[in-house]
Amino acid sequence: MTATPKKDGEKSGRDQRGRFADGNPGGPGRPRGRGRSDLLLEALKDDLPAIFDTLRQQALAGDAAALRLVVDKIIPSPKAIEEPVPIALPDGSLTEQGRALLRACAAGEIAPGQAASLVGALGQLARVSEMDELDARIRKLEEANAKP
Repeated sequence: MTATPKKDGEKSGRDQRGRFADGNPGGPGRPRGRGRSDLLLEALKDDLPAIFDTLRQQALAGDAAALRLVVDKIIPSPKAIEEPVPIALPDGSLTEQGRALLRACAAGEIAPGQAASLVGALGQLARVSEMDELDARIRKLEEANAKP
C-alpha cells in the first residue's frame, strides 16, 4: 500500500484507506498535562483550599456523604500484610517441595497466597535448573566433538 500524497507533494504517512502505513510512527499525541482532569485541576487550583475546608467542616458536622468521601477518597485503604512464616522444605526434588507447600497450605500453616507464590517460585527454579542442565550437556557435547 502506498501513502497518499498531501497537497504539497509530501507523503501523509497513511495508506489508501486512511490508516497509518507500515513504518509510520504516528503523531506526537496529546501533550502531557492537557487531559480533562489536568484542565479541571488547573481551573480549580485557586479554589481547592476552600473546597477542602468546606468538605472538612461538613464531615465534622456529621454529613454522611462528606464523611464517606473523606474516608473513601482521601484516606488510603489499608492493605493486607502477610507475615513471614518459616517453612521447612524437604531436601529432595522440586516436586516433593511443592507437595510440602501444598500440605502446609492445607494444614493452615501458610496462607493460600503465600503457597501460590512459593509454588510459582519453585516453577521458576525448575526452569532455571533445566537451563543449567542443558547448558552443561551442550558444553559436554561441544567438548566431545571438538577437533584437536
